[in-house]
Amino acid sequence: MDRVYIFDTTLRDGEQSPGFSMNLEEKLKMARQLERLQVDIIEAGFPIASDGDFEAVRKIAQEVRTPVIAGLARTHRADIDRCWEAIQSSARPRIHTFIATSDIHLQYKLRRTREQVLDQAIDAVRYARTLCQDVEFSAEDAGRSDIDYLVRVIEAVIEAGATVVNIPDTVGYCIPGEFGALIRTLRDRVPNIHRVILSVHCHNDLGMAVANSIAAVQNGARQVECTINGIGERAGNASLEEFVMALKVRPAALQCTTEVRSEEIYRASHLLSNLTGMAVQANKAIVGKNAFAHEAGIHQDGVLKEARTYEIMTPQSVGVPENKIVLGKHSGRHALQQRYESLGYAVSAEELDRAYKLFTKLADKKKVVFDEELIVILDDGLKHVPESYSLKFLQTVGGNEGFGSATVKLSHGDQIVVDSAVGDGPVHATYNAIDRITEMPGKLLDYSLQSVTRGKDAVAEAFVHVQFAEGNFTGKAASTDVTEASARAYLNAINKALVEHQRREQVAHAGMTRESTSPDESRSEWGV
Repeated sequence: MDRVYIFDTTLRDGEQSPGFSMNLEEKLKMARQLERLQVDIIEAGFPIASDGDFEAVRKIAQEVRTPVIAGLARTHRADIDRCWEAIQSSARPRIHTFIATSDIHLQYKLRRTREQVLDQAIDAVRYARTLCQDVEFSAEDAGRSDIDYLVRVIEAVIEAGATVVNIPDTVGYCIPGEFGALIRTLRDRVPNIHRVILSVHCHNDLGMAVANSIAAVQNGARQVECTINGIGERAGNASLEEFVMALKVRPAALQCTTEVRSEEIYRASHLLSNLTGMAVQANKAIVGKNAFAHEAGIHQDGVLKEARTYEIMTPQSVGVPENKIVLGKHSGRHALQQRYESLGYAVSAEELDRAYKLFTKLADKKKVVFDEELIVILDDGLKHVPESYSLKFLQTVGGNEGFGSATVKLSHGDQIVVDSAVGDGPVHATYNAIDRITEMPGKLLDYSLQSVTRGKDAVAEAFVHVQFAEGNFTGKAASTDVTEASARAYLNAINKALVEHQRREQVAHAGMTRESTSPDESRSEWGV
């Protein structure tokens, strides 16, 4: 396979984008991580832009020794001198000089003729080469440049001493077939192109930076300029992680490889986010928090059986510890059972079925169900009590004066019963309404409420201890609504009391039956 060199411009083009500025220490920390990532070239900054940028490039050149350290310079001798001053202590320095070649840039920005720009490019490369053995030349806006003129410029800068020639799609205008054809044309028409590494630098204005970079590689480019998380001017640059993993996942199709240590990708991505305070979008390829997350039940089932069904790369290959089965309203029983097993709970099919019903009800109310909530759900399911009374509807009104009202709808067998009551607050009013419907007023001995998880949509777990004629019973329930949790916990205690009442009636009835039979019949019936 051919090697593709990775030129990382996170600290130059990336840092130029709004919100991504870094100080010297932050840039140095990022550069060290890029070294661990094993990128081939780090473009450390634009030395003439400011004293701070100069000092950052100089410091990185001194301390980061493995990669090539490049500095950017316009085709002005003052820029080139300042760049060389910043990078000359590097073990492997590179001067990167550039000038625009498209007619729109020449006419409106540079206000120069093609011949003037050509002469300036030649002079800059020739001068840079007197200072540094590694000189890269970029034809800014090459994607919109006249092809005949572009061929002339590239041939001339190679003769002047350029070692790398970069073809930027500066404004993200090109589409993959078009950009690939441009690279192929340059390789065919520039007679001395074999003397340099052909590079590309693609922007993402149409969302095709990585696709254009891949098209360029397929047509002979062997250096790709990119950034961590795809940051950069406007819509950003080609994403390093996406390009590198495309080559790694599809080696047979692309026939190219890199020296990047992909296991450091996730760390680099999150370091950049932490340094800049700019979060990665959740669905960002490779490094987004959802990149290896699965919520749909069909997907979860497939991944749990064989990860390759829905994962074309392992999370570990980019430094993510493991994939994530997100339990939400789209999840299935298989995923729920697997999560319980990972939490140390062996559940039967019946227990899983009861827990799944409670889980789906909770998942409809919140986006993600957390492990602590799953344990509460399972506890409810394992301590299943026949629901003589079941909550169907609850509406409460409360205020800061301690007065509340509640309307409650309960199912009881085939009946639906609705009643209302008032109380010292919404929970008290709810309990009074339940008492009116069940005709089983209980004395509340203890009541507690706690949050199972964090956040505004956290699950509340209610616990009650209630005294009835049949004895004292506890009730427990959980919900994202504290009043609903309180109501269901109270009904749980009532249903336990009813079960005990029925048990006592059965025992009493059995005793009466034994007393009414003869001794011989009794022995026959009870086997004594």
